[in-house]
Amino acid sequence: QVQLVESGGGLVQLGGSLRLSCAASGDLFSISAMEWYRQAPGKQRELVAVVTGDGNTNVSDSLKGRFTISRDDPKNTVYLQMNSLKPEDTATYYCKLRQVVYGSNWEYWGQGTQVTVSS
Repeated sequence: QVQLVESGGGLVQLGGSLRLSCAASGDLFSISAMEWYRQAPGKQRELVAVVTGDGNTNVSDSLKGRFTISRDDPKNTVYLQMNSLKPEDTATYYCKLRQVVYGSNWEYWGQGTQVTVSS
């Protein structure tokens, strides 16, 4: 089992910054990727950024230049740095961990953290 706890969300003004954290614990082996998603009210959940097990990172094209994903392996934590925030970034942000165990794919989600950007 894996547990994910997100933190760092909150209310920020237009143009501000936030850093979200996702702390993982439990059976942390064979991790194929950790990802950040977001879901705004009335919209589908969308992929924001990913860091693979071997450390490669990618951010959604529409967010490149403003959002950065990184990880701290000793802390088992993944971060999402969000700069120049806009009202349309308002959403609940979720962390997901993917792992492959004995050939089977497993996914775990955090509970989400709310980000609200005011204009």
